Amino acid sequence: MKWFVCNCPAYILAICKCDLIGWLSEQRRVQLAGRIDIRSGCPVSVSLERFGDRWSLLLVRDMMVRGYKTFKEFQESGEGIASNILANRLMRLQESGIVVTEPDDSDARRVIYRLTEKGIDLAPVMLELLVWAARWEETAAPCEVMAYMEGNREGVVEEVKRRWRERDPVPFLPPFTDEVKGRDAVGGRKRKRMRKGAVR
Repeated sequence: MKWFVCNCPAYILAICKCDLIGWLSEQRRVQLAGRIDIRSGCPVSVSLERFGDRWSLLLVRDMMVRGYKTFKEFQESGEGIASNILANRLMRLQESGIVVTEPDDSDARRVIYRLTEKGIDLAPVMLELLVWAARWEETAAPCEVMAYMEGNREGVVEEVKRRWRERDPVPFLPPFTDEVKGRDAVGGRKRKRMRKGAVR
């Protein structure tokens, strides 16, 4: 119950209006808490603000195609991410609605990370990044695998989403190693790139 120092209707209305504005501001502050500032309304810019840094994309990759779900698995993925950066990126992905945490049935002290529906909708984006890099850059990805993925985009995306829906723990893609890289006869790096028109 609010007490007023005078009964003037204008005064009471002004006080109530200030309270309402303060309440709305607080609700808006809570709503926006932790959200990332958006520099422009361009969809590409908004997307990059959400997940466009190197580490965030790699974490999405690990959850999407490697089946990783714990902090330790992300740390040991071979990418060399520092623990403080890992914690920060996981938090940002949660704040963006791309990742959610769930209790780990095997260890009550631990949580597991899982892509949301918003997160798994990045599957086509991740596929295109994989295919593009395999075509134009030196990678450790087997050329045959990448050629298959390029020629079967819809099937690959649907399989990734099926595994997510059914919580299938089998990785869609294993971690790539550096074994396919090497040196050519004159000491330069061999270019292990997927050739356009490779067998699909």
